[in-house]
Amino acid sequence: MRFFSLLGFLAAILAAPLARANETAVPRTPPTDPVYQAQLATFDQDSYSRSVEALISRFEQSTGRKMVPGLKKKVGLKIYTDSGPGMATPIPLVKAVIAALERRGFEKHDIFLVGLNALRLRMTGYLPSLVTGETPFKGHPVYVLESGKFYDPVWFYDSPLPQRFDPILAEQQTKDYPNSSTKDEDRKSFLATPLFLDADFWINLPVYTDHPMLGVNGALVNATLWNASNTGRFFRSPANAPAAVAEMSAIPELRETWRCTIVSLEHYQFIGGPYFNSLYSTSEPLVWLSTDPVLLDSLMRSRINGLRKQAGFEPISEEIRTLEFAETLGVGSTHIATAHFVPVVQ
Repeated sequence: MRFFSLLGFLAAILAAPLARANETAVPRTPPTDPVYQAQLATFDQDSYSRSVEALISRFEQSTGRKMVPGLKKKVGLKIYTDSGPGMATPIPLVKAVIAALERRGFEKHDIFLVGLNALRLRMTGYLPSLVTGETPFKGHPVYVLESGKFYDPVWFYDSPLPQRFDPILAEQQTKDYPNSSTKDEDRKSFLATPLFLDADFWINLPVYTDHPMLGVNGALVNATLWNASNTGRFFRSPANAPAAVAEMSAIPELRETWRCTIVSLEHYQFIGGPYFNSLYSTSEPLVWLSTDPVLLDSLMRSRINGLRKQAGFEPISEEIRTLEFAETLGVGSTHIATAHFVPVVQ
């Protein structure tokens, strides 16, 4: 049985002062994983396809890690659709990643997509339209986590926090899961296993918004809370959800198969999230690829805070320490001042 506890390692962290000014006494290792960056000419399919192919090729060349089929001959894509239309993983980005993987030997039916909620997946175009029955991902399995079919009782994250529905997202996330009614199961969040048990590797494809409890809703959260059951219980205080994200992101099996994160800045939101609000969203013609989700989230936190300041809003609360917790657990670096960008020419 796999058992992951919230209380042990992070107890000392939660007892530490929350002000970031005090962090200057803690030495940090500058980022070692670069951020590969491609410029989009437009947001159309051709531009995405050229940019993604260039990014993956440069990543393979630099790291020696080819994105080719292994023993399992499958690859997973963790998409984000939970803010609904307007703030979901861009379909042209996903199609570009799929095309790049197919060129490297993966069969169509062996490239699967993972999302949380069936309604939002359908509203954003990832599941077939109920009117036309059409989908741009015909032939690719789409795993809906809220169906309860993709959780394994052997793989769970354990903590004493009781269940509590998230008022922001995934409020019905565990209603059909058979074990969620007992007191013992109430303290467990079951992990969706396809990404790290069924696939040779998986790629994270998040979208960025702010979040009142998590600070930044992006790479780390898409790979953890939006990839497990019974996570609404963590949204009880500013400390619970950030600590859960950090510890879940440090699970070795999840990290070992998490090849990289690819994110488009075609649209992201700096306040009011994770609900989509076009008044507070913006766009940059950039696509990033990195193996450091903490660094990506830290870079986006800086961008989000800059836009909030320009619009007259307060920055993300310094008491929300999701990224700092994850850094302490060795998931990545928050040290954006020395972030190494590698421009990728298409």
